[in-house]
Amino acid sequence: MFFPPPTRRAFPIVRSTLLVAALALAGCREAPASLPKSGASSKVAISLNKGGPLVVNTTTAEFDIFPSGYVEAWLLKDGKKITLDEPGSAVPGDRIVVAGKEVEDFILDFNQVKSSTARGKIGNRGKRIEIRGFSRTLPQIEKGIAVEVYDAFPGIAFTTVSYKNRGSTELRLDDVSTQRHRLNASLVDRAAQPYQLWSFQGGSNKWGKDDVLPLTRDFSQLNLMGAQMANGHGGGIPLVAFWTASVGEAIGHAETLPLVLSLPVSVKSDSRIHVSLNEGLKETLKPGNIVSTPRTFVAVYSGDFYEPLHLYSALLQREGWSLPKPSDQSYNASWCGWGYEFDVTPAQMLGTIPKLKDLNIKWATLDDRWFETYGDWNPRRDTFPGDAIKRMVYGFHSQGILVQIWWLPLGVEDGPGRYSSHTYRLSKVVQQHPDWLILDRDGKHARIARKLAVLCPALPEVQEYYKKLTERFIEEWGFDGHKLDNVFTVPACYNPLHHHKSPQDSINSMGAVYKVIFQTTRAHKPESVTQICSCGTTPNFAWLPFMDQAVTADPVGSVQVRRRIKMYKALLGPEAAVYGDHVELTEIRNEAGREIDLGRDFASTVGAGGVVGTKFVWPNPGPKFEHVLLTQEKEAWWKKWMNIYNSKRLSKGRFLNLYVTGYDVPEGYAIEKDGKMYYAFFASSSTPRWKGSLELRGLRPGKYHVVDYENGGSLGTVEGSDARLDAEFNHHLLLEVSRR
Repeated sequence: MFFPPPTRRAFPIVRSTLLVAALALAGCREAPASLPKSGASSKVAISLNKGGPLVVNTTTAEFDIFPSGYVEAWLLKDGKKITLDEPGSAVPGDRIVVAGKEVEDFILDFNQVKSSTARGKIGNRGKRIEIRGFSRTLPQIEKGIAVEVYDAFPGIAFTTVSYKNRGSTELRLDDVSTQRHRLNASLVDRAAQPYQLWSFQGGSNKWGKDDVLPLTRDFSQLNLMGAQMANGHGGGIPLVAFWTASVGEAIGHAETLPLVLSLPVSVKSDSRIHVSLNEGLKETLKPGNIVSTPRTFVAVYSGDFYEPLHLYSALLQREGWSLPKPSDQSYNASWCGWGYEFDVTPAQMLGTIPKLKDLNIKWATLDDRWFETYGDWNPRRDTFPGDAIKRMVYGFHSQGILVQIWWLPLGVEDGPGRYSSHTYRLSKVVQQHPDWLILDRDGKHARIARKLAVLCPALPEVQEYYKKLTERFIEEWGFDGHKLDNVFTVPACYNPLHHHKSPQDSINSMGAVYKVIFQTTRAHKPESVTQICSCGTTPNFAWLPFMDQAVTADPVGSVQVRRRIKMYKALLGPEAAVYGDHVELTEIRNEAGREIDLGRDFASTVGAGGVVGTKFVWPNPGPKFEHVLLTQEKEAWWKKWMNIYNSKRLSKGRFLNLYVTGYDVPEGYAIEKDGKMYYAFFASSSTPRWKGSLELRGLRPGKYHVVDYENGGSLGTVEGSDARLDAEFNHHLLLEVSRR
């Protein structure tokens, strides 16, 4: 029997000296039978029913492994077993494609099962189960499945599937699919259609597309991970999740590298949700060789997308993922010069200082197009001549305001193309180091966002180049941090001069450049703020550990602001600094092809625990910018909310996931800070007026005083053991709850 390490690879088989525990169970036992004891201190229990399934029980879940390889996940809750899985007879757990032919009729042999102690970085207590199986249509392939369940993560089953060529001829392997599941919402809610689940889609697909959404009858999404999409986006969180009010299920991979694969989700003709993890391998499996999948997982839980993302982050941290503590400055309110758009000047930037001081805003950001060329990052001679950029930074510093600089690492101009009003040139870095570029399969310059050529992050010389650029911005020019924008992933690199072991080396190394930028910046300025923006999409988990401040990344409305704050709190920690982006983006209108940003919904950022920001212009620069002009009326509103934000600073509080997105109405958020509980409730955009009874969850028994902290009015008292408050509000209600 063979069970190679989790990361997929092909290699000659090595004969194992492991003894296989033979279980002669077929036809002789009706009741579940215990497997040989191992890992005695573990609370994980294993038993085998006649003909299957093999059952793995933990303190919170049950995982049933069927002869088809399907792993059915059950949540143990309130004395009941509940699941979204509906295996049926037509859904095998795994599939391979050999020479264009699908092979999915593997049957696991439960007469040969090995059980042992599971020990690793994820945990030191648990069980590991190994089973092999064969296909009737392709008997020369032997399948092996290893399932690991740890006491530290009782709601997760980790699997690795391997295929060995036992024949004498080569096989062309085109695709491997694992963690195949068929989900049915009707199993837990008879009134629901099978496809009516809420979901989190981890792919970085398209600017502005929701990643948290209810599924529809015709839903279909590829969720390509790691690799670059045709539109320049890509990367993503390798996880998809589904939930109802009572149970949720998620699948993904637990590798620390941004592997190239997909997590397709689609509603099929049976109205069920079909999901799997697919690798397009395109390789030859020689006789005696083995190919294995990454370590994947299925998780079962109670709650919404916060729960599996929080678990995912926790298990990656066990595997070595290190998340930095945000600097204190990461929680200060921010103003951005993007209100002036591409041709901003130092005078316009510095002209806002009186209002920044009045509003108690501590950060200013010099945004896009201050530079001559992407890649060289020298100031524009028409708008920032001479040492104007350094004098601008000094001007802010003299007034006690810190400054970030916008830039786009790895992207370089190589001559052809344009973006907005900017015509591309041949950057000096490309002239001097053309060998640093990523090349595609055809030997041409690969492209990223904005159709820029791209330097290969796997090269030590490229990493050193970005270290020196960072030192220029921070040490020489005096900036206090970065706004790194349009950051997704990079293409695979086929440049023969780079001598990569795999074209995916560039994708796997992308995080290294951001690590260099982050660590270099912090070394020079410990209270700096590095922000990374994956414009309009989910982030790439490869660079998440290398920033102080996440950002809701060009949201298209208030709902995305709130849900992305929640996403980052799950991934980066309940006290993570998450910038709500410009408040103006909470309401967007398009006029004659031009985006008009009219938002003023500070509550969605404040109430959800984010860091507030704005991009107003002042004094009046002309009619082109009137929609973002800080008028007298708007100034009063901005001042009110900046005062609320700075006095409460809920972004530093502990985010508590007490309300289930999609099912708890109105949409609720809870934050614990300084011995008090803070709640935020939001009505739907379609019905902005809400009236009813609110449940204030998470309070201990006792009397509590409730205050509307936005408007300052007392709303009476509640009893913590069953805290309910009758309320009526328009759009939102923000509450501060403290013990009497």
